[in-house]
Amino acid sequence: MNVNATTEQFASANKANVETLLTIANTAFASAERLAALNLNTARALLEDSVASAKALLAVKDIQQLVAMQTTLGQPAVEKAVAYSRSVYEIATQTQEELTKVVEGQFSEINKNVSSALDKAVKNAPAGSDVAVAAVKSAIAAANSAYDSMTKAAKQVAEIAEANVAAATTATVKAAGGAAPKARKAA
Repeated sequence: MNVNATTEQFASANKANVETLLTIANTAFASAERLAALNLNTARALLEDSVASAKALLAVKDIQQLVAMQTTLGQPAVEKAVAYSRSVYEIATQTQEELTKVVEGQFSEINKNVSSALDKAVKNAPAGSDVAVAAVKSAIAAANSAYDSMTKAAKQVAEIAEANVAAATTATVKAAGGAAPKARKAA
């Protein structure tokens, strides 16, 4: 093997690793930026809602108005909390998907490089080493199969979790919506 070719391979591998790290860092920063913006907007809305609620409560003249006010103030708060949770979940899910793509790309590239190196080694291997080469190829195939199985299982778990979050969100909104009319009837 040529020394210049080896040096070029190392340089190329290092460049690819740096690009991958930059992609991961940019993904993390973008996610953090989105979460910060979400938190800032949520804090601003919470402050505005709190001021409006305080003004409305100061204007209450009797107990019936107070009970009616509590039910009307509670429902939007639950809906906003659910929307906030959903937004955080979406940001986390999107970030995880982007990072998964990077990892899968890296795994694919490593797999390709190992196969290429193995093919080159086979050409220069002594006679009778085909059993060892077959064993290495079999191990690589088993590792790839295991990785594919883990990836599929992780995607299924993510899909189930997403369905559960959606169901829990819907149930929470319905429960909060159903509680408001009951509270009004009690008053």
